Amino acid sequence: MILAAGLGTRLRPLTDTIPKALVEINGRTLLEITIERLKKFGVTEIIVNVHHHAGQIAGYLKSRQNFGIQIAISREDDLLLDTGGGLKKAAWFFLEGKSSEHFFLHNVDVLSTIDFKQMLESHKKSDALATLAVQQRASSRQLLFGQNNLLIGRRINNTDSFLAGATANTCHSERSEESAFSSISPLAFSGIHVISPRLLPLISESGAFSIIDTYLRLAASGEKIAAFRADNFYWRDLGRPEDLDQVWREINAGASPLP
Repeated sequence: MILAAGLGTRLRPLTDTIPKALVEINGRTLLEITIERLKKFGVTEIIVNVHHHAGQIAGYLKSRQNFGIQIAISREDDLLLDTGGGLKKAAWFFLEGKSSEHFFLHNVDVLSTIDFKQMLESHKKSDALATLAVQQRASSRQLLFGQNNLLIGRRINNTDSFLAGATANTCHSERSEESAFSSISPLAFSGIHVISPRLLPLISESGAFSIIDTYLRLAASGEKIAAFRADNFYWRDLGRPEDLDQVWREINAGASPLP
């Protein structure tokens, strides 16, 4: 699933007349870049959620013959549902035929070289409900993981909030509480998930909500939400004009994965 419904407010005035997904870098839209990355990995079925200038995205995909794969659209016409609500509305796409396939959830405004194969293998090995690509970088919002790479809380503006019993799960029982806290890793989420279809029936939230809230609730109940460390991969959030400018500089310097 590609999350492409956002208003793109940080990219205004570019997004006053087009959706964020159709903003171009080097002649290619963000949506095309994401689809082609997933196709290269082997993905053959994608659902794209839409809201802001939804008709433009639908028309664009039609004009490109859906890039030669099956692409469905999940319309959020009345209400922008955020990441969790958007996934919940599109859950039918992943449950058709009671599929057991794990799937990717990918922000359209993320450009990266994160290895999907490694990430999927890590996800399957951990038997987690969801695996999140994370990096050690500065961010006002970070997720907290224990030494077992499982979600135990979050940090917002340098204030930590732990799930019930989380610190006890970060270490062996004979270790001190101080040791437990020293094993905690605050990591920034990179906008790419691998999700087990087992997660979908467990989403009890409704309306517009962040999938991170669902992850935290489920982790607090003992479910596994795992980290995939992506520190060594190229990654850019393209949510602001200055981010687009940075990528252009990297392209010109030969330091971007984009051709």
